[in-house]
Amino acid sequence: MPSPHWRLIIEESPRSGAANMALDEAMAEAAADGAVPPSLRFYRWHLPTVSLGRHQKAADVDEAQLATRGYDLVRRTTGGRAILHTDELTYSVAGPVTDPLMAGGVMDAYLRFSNALLSGLEVLGLVANKAGARTRTPRDLSAVCFEAPSAYEITAGGLKLMGSAQSRRKGYVLQHGSLPLWGDITRLVDVLAVSPAEKERLRHQLPRLATTLAEALEVPHDSESLAFQRVAAAMAEGFASALEIDLQPGTISARELRRSAELIRTRFADPAWTRQR
Repeated sequence: MPSPHWRLIIEESPRSGAANMALDEAMAEAAADGAVPPSLRFYRWHLPTVSLGRHQKAADVDEAQLATRGYDLVRRTTGGRAILHTDELTYSVAGPVTDPLMAGGVMDAYLRFSNALLSGLEVLGLVANKAGARTRTPRDLSAVCFEAPSAYEITAGGLKLMGSAQSRRKGYVLQHGSLPLWGDITRLVDVLAVSPAEKERLRHQLPRLATTLAEALEVPHDSESLAFQRVAAAMAEGFASALEIDLQPGTISARELRRSAELIRTRFADPAWTRQR
């Protein structure tokens, strides 16, 4: 039986936070309509960007501190808590709910994609793990996504390495996630709207709970093994192997670009959308 055909997009140039979120949604909508095949995209961010979860309070971040540091702010359509996107590889999977690999509920697809992520990390030489199916995020955690893993999220040496989130609406499945390549995992703390004592607690605690690919592989931040294109190619290989799909390099369609531009204007670059909660 031939392997299902998926589109692979490895973006050469970083995009703004609004553009990245808009393009993920535009690709998912196009896939749901059958205009494009299911797609796997790897991308970066033009500026360090804090993304808020779909239902997270905008008041969780200190916008004055964001401005001081030159960080962007965007709201995801997926759930979860705040992430600072910088020095990382971000992935997204977009496809119709009718695709066999999207079948079942949120956690069914989440498990398949977690296995694909683990396979990609193995190509990079890292034996990682996924949190258990019964793992749940405690209610009393801070606004920081990387403070604790939830079910099937990726860990290395017992520390959270990758955070992911999934959305199902309008006939599509969209999952995206963050792989920190290097850098200070506590930088997000500087822009949280919490007390100085809470910031100090988080700065002390996060390095004990989360990690980067550089730390997990025990390589310096300028190692060739952390180059964006190399990591993206390895992760794509892992997806192709674990999911038994035929990943073919492709491009973003004119339809997706038009819809993305509309979503940037009407939603993701609109302060009212970002600060709606």
